[in-house]
Amino acid sequence: MLSPSPKNKTLTAWLALIGGQLGLHRLYLFGWRDLWAWVHPIVAALGWWGVARVQLHGQDDQLAWALIPLLGFTLAATALTAIYYGLTSAEKWNARHNPHAPDTPAGETSWLTVGAVVLALLFGTIALMSSLAFSFQRYFEYQIEEARKISQ
Repeated sequence: MLSPSPKNKTLTAWLALIGGQLGLHRLYLFGWRDLWAWVHPIVAALGWWGVARVQLHGQDDQLAWALIPLLGFTLAATALTAIYYGLTSAEKWNARHNPHAPDTPAGETSWLTVGAVVLALLFGTIALMSSLAFSFQRYFEYQIEEARKISQ
């Protein structure tokens, strides 16, 4: 029986950063039967649906302001995953994902891995802060609107 091909840490970090919303990093590491690989695109699609609702109904759509943060949090979570994969030591990576070849260079860190980590820090921070700002803004606007209704 052939041993499976080694799982590359750099490729996984880039897949998490670029295709994390589609669960590509999970499919690469764990295959088509991984449940979490299929959860990623569903949650991201809900977030994109929220964006579409804002474009269709405007910013006052309450369902949209509940759905849009899902998109941002998914982006932030997959960026965090890319950071985690990129910063994992070669020994730990190979022990978990390449147990059949513990000394393979696929688990080593290169400049491409560092680039993925740096971009994940940048985009993950932007996504997380934007989602938090949007959520809090919409929440407080809703509270002010409700307070005005009560006071009239």
